[in-house]
Amino acid sequence: MTKEFKMNKFQSEIEKDSYICTHYGENPEDYHGAVVPPIYESSLHVFKNYETFLEAQKDEQNNYLYWRGTNPTVEIAERKLAALERGDSCKCFTSGMAAISAAILTLIRSGDHILTVGNVYGTSLKIMDYLKRKWEVEHTAIVEPSMEKIEAAIQINTKVILLESPTTMTFKLINIQEVVSLAKKHGIKTIMDNTWATPLFQKPLLMGIDVVVHSAAKYLSGHSDILAGAVISDQNTIRQLFDNEFTLFGGALAPHEAWLLIRGLRTLPIRMGQHQESGLKVSEFLSKHPAVKKVNHPGLSTSKDFQLGKEQLTGYTGTFSFELKNGSFENIQKCLNRLEIFQIGYSFGSYESLVLSENNGKNMDKLQIHGIDPGLIRLSIGLESAELLIQDLEQALAELD
Repeated sequence: MTKEFKMNKFQSEIEKDSYICTHYGENPEDYHGAVVPPIYESSLHVFKNYETFLEAQKDEQNNYLYWRGTNPTVEIAERKLAALERGDSCKCFTSGMAAISAAILTLIRSGDHILTVGNVYGTSLKIMDYLKRKWEVEHTAIVEPSMEKIEAAIQINTKVILLESPTTMTFKLINIQEVVSLAKKHGIKTIMDNTWATPLFQKPLLMGIDVVVHSAAKYLSGHSDILAGAVISDQNTIRQLFDNEFTLFGGALAPHEAWLLIRGLRTLPIRMGQHQESGLKVSEFLSKHPAVKKVNHPGLSTSKDFQLGKEQLTGYTGTFSFELKNGSFENIQKCLNRLEIFQIGYSFGSYESLVLSENNGKNMDKLQIHGIDPGLIRLSIGLESAELLIQDLEQALAELD
């Protein structure tokens, strides 16, 4: 058992989060004084007699029996993430997609309806197509959300509203409390992907969201060396998820990946401060560049979401997008290929700076459907110096058509 976390120790939420990242959920006395918890690579745990084994079987979620259920190393990561989100309980998965799939399936049945609000992660939308084919689960996407449009899209069989804030690629903010209020009015559960903000900068459960999901491969781990996902919610929801979508589908996170996630969490507060500072510097540079039409960063004072951001967020990460004035595929290609420090690749939120565009030269119709400007380029600002990244962007943007 770990030492109890005394919530009255700290004078600020920042102090509390810092303690959770560094020490909460750990007890060196349990592992011979080792300051770093060991990796419990054992696939099973044995018992001194049959009676204790049978008793443990009654509650596999809270007893160590088999790797597929609960593992001591994974449990430390789960305790930390639940505490950071101010949730009751957490389950970690092999990937963010395993986590979000499990969260959705826990809350729906065949014939239900799901509503997505704003731009959400593309693979999350693919789940909707899969559910339609497999179990006739209906789906409606509201790309440009307003409360009127959201309420008008609600059906009698709507069971889940799925959202991200900021939204994928366009980084628009959704008024979370308004969505929560509308969902509760209609008896609908809400799932929010909080990967961008992390629990340090946004706590959706405290705003009334029912379930929070994370791709822990991003900021939470921060080193581009693992895949992991997490679902955080109340005890009843996580119990239901554990008994079905977690243990039956076999998406349990491996102990080594959990150990790397714990390692990443130790530096999360420090890293997020650097990502925020550099991200704002780079976004301000881009907002004044003659080749740039628009910068999509809710932390810029010129953003229409700036005031809402001050209400919902306590900080800003280093992932945002900008739009070229000439958004041709040739210009996108030229800009990305000229970059030397920014690397082209999926994902975001780690030590390295990354760049990506949704424009592949053949998908204008798809971009229009999702409200994505053809000239949009997404940046993930890493831990390199902001000045170096600005120089890289400056030479890449020079003399574009």
